Amino acid sequence: MNKAQLIDAIASKTSMTKADSGKALGALTDSLTSALKKGERISFPGFGTFSVVQRKARTGRNPRTGETIAIKAKTVVKFKPSSKLAL
Repeated sequence: MNKAQLIDAIASKTSMTKADSGKALGALTDSLTSALKKGERISFPGFGTFSVVQRKARTGRNPRTGETIAIKAKTVVKFKPSSKLAL
């Protein structure tokens, strides 16, 4: 599902127009992004939890050449699905 399809799904399940659904989705993603940048944890019961984790620096290998490379430490977003999220 892409962004346009998600906006259509939101509009069809609510009484919102597609334009309003797009604004709501934009506000949601902006809010999630700013909270994650602050290092906050975001939890949606029945769906899952987003959190920010630090990855340590490590060494890796270039798969093409086999050369050892240094991979820098970085901050990444982690998602843990809820046990109630059944597929």
